[in-house]
Amino acid sequence: MPDTDEHDHLTTCAGAGAAARQGGPAAAGPPYADCLQCGRPTEYPVDRPGIVLCPVCEWQEAQRSACSG
Repeated sequence: MPDTDEHDHLTTCAGAGAAARQGGPAAAGPPYADCLQCGRPTEYPVDRPGIVLCPVCEWQEAQRSACSG
């Protein structure tokens, strides 16, 4: 299998569901904040407080915390 970026082959469900989990609406337009884990643009505005993750990293973090017991 060729070396591919993890974000390229994962399917995400971004939008209202992700915004609801983070406690705020998705940004209406740029500038978007960069993900703190991978650096890719997120769906959240730059001035959003707290930890900002892209939909893929957000999903992965939810999986890790769900399995932590």
